[in-house]
Amino acid sequence: MFDLVADVGRYPEFLPWCIGARVRSQTDTLLIADLIIGFKGIRESFTSHVSLNRNDMTIDVSYQDGPFKYLNNNWKFRSIESDHCTLDFYVDFEFKSRIMQRLIEMLFGEAVRRMVRAFEERAASLYG
Repeated sequence: MFDLVADVGRYPEFLPWCIGARVRSQTDTLLIADLIIGFKGIRESFTSHVSLNRNDMTIDVSYQDGPFKYLNNNWKFRSIESDHCTLDFYVDFEFKSRIMQRLIEMLFGEAVRRMVRAFEERAASLYG
C-alpha cells in the first residue's frame, strides 16, 4: 500500500478528478510532483513535496505552489498481518478562492469516499 500511495505519477490512471500528474524529481525519500485536478470545467494544478519514510511507514505531503492557501496531508501505514494493514489518513487545506472553497466544502465528503474507494480498488487490482 505504501508503494501504491507513493506512485503519484500513476494517480491519473485510477483517482477520480486527477487528470494529470508529473513527477519533477524523485529520490528514495522525496519526490516533487505536479497534479492536475479537474471537475465540471474547473481545472487546477498544484505542486507538492512528498516525503517518503519507509522506516516509519509514513508519507507526508507539503504544498509548494498552486490554488491553495495551504495543503497538508499525511499517510500512516500500520501492518496488522503479512498481507493487511491499517491506514490513517489526514488532509487539511484551504483554497485561495472563496468560491472554490465553498464548492469543495459542499462536495468534500463524497470526494473523500470516492478517493478512498479508488485506492481500495486499485490495491485489489494490483495485489489481489
